[in-house]
Amino acid sequence: MTVKKSDLAIGILVMIIWGANFSVIGVGLGSLDPFLMTFLRAILCAFPLVFFIKKPKNISVSTLAIYGIIFGVGMGGGMNLAMTNGLSAGMTSVLLQFSAFFTIIFGYLFLKENITKTHVVGMMFSSAGLLIIVFASNDHSTHFGILFILLAALCWAACNLIVKIKKPEDMIAFIVWSSLFSAPILLIVTLLAEGSEPLAHMYSTLTWQGAFSVLFQSYVTTIFGYMTWNNLLKKYPTHTIAPLSLIVPVAGIFTSYLFFHEQLSAIQGLAILCIFIGISIFINSATINKRISKHQAQCLNTL
Repeated sequence: MTVKKSDLAIGILVMIIWGANFSVIGVGLGSLDPFLMTFLRAILCAFPLVFFIKKPKNISVSTLAIYGIIFGVGMGGGMNLAMTNGLSAGMTSVLLQFSAFFTIIFGYLFLKENITKTHVVGMMFSSAGLLIIVFASNDHSTHFGILFILLAALCWAACNLIVKIKKPEDMIAFIVWSSLFSAPILLIVTLLAEGSEPLAHMYSTLTWQGAFSVLFQSYVTTIFGYMTWNNLLKKYPTHTIAPLSLIVPVAGIFTSYLFFHEQLSAIQGLAILCIFIGISIFINSATINKRISKHQAQCLNTL
């Protein structure tokens, strides 16, 4: 099925936005506590839209609560903590793509979906890249950053599993109403981890860059991004749209260079190359398997 040029263009735009979002997060962390920023993002995702958008008809309150906590606290908080603990915006955007592997593993465990040899090869390449990053860094804070971003990737995969099982009809309503449940938990986490100081000094420490970061994450990255991406997934087969996600880490690395002048070492470049190859194999596994089967059939016919 061929993707329309207009749909392809808006899909690429969303991928660039999602890639740039990691640098936008980095800008926001300059004036906001990571827990507080995640809380504010959830608040703005829920309000004021919750007053104008009806609760999803086919989704229970418990599902909204579970998704909201995993998405808002686990994924959102994990990304912010990863960058607070020494992981650059570019590397964060790359390592978050491990969610694709976790999604397939969850699909195998809970939905009885197949994991092919091609999937395994893709995982091996990307895992090799991850190991290179871990062993090339002697900074313990960076190790914690890697741990947090992998936790965020795991939470994103869990969110994908919930969506696959529950199949919400209106994704915007789903995101808005689930954010309503993540906000109170994030507030509690902020108070437990940092006390009341981040909230008490928010207005005195908040810069226009921090405000822009929260607004961008809430309305552009989350609301607009998920609305567009979900509509594309409804309209086209997953294997047709999924390769667009490779643009995310490319945009993440490029914008990290523009915002923070991030320079990649040769060993980091090698690691990212391994991860890119792995993700490319993984995302295009269906096409690769078809070509392998076709080649094997041709070989058998020639015998």
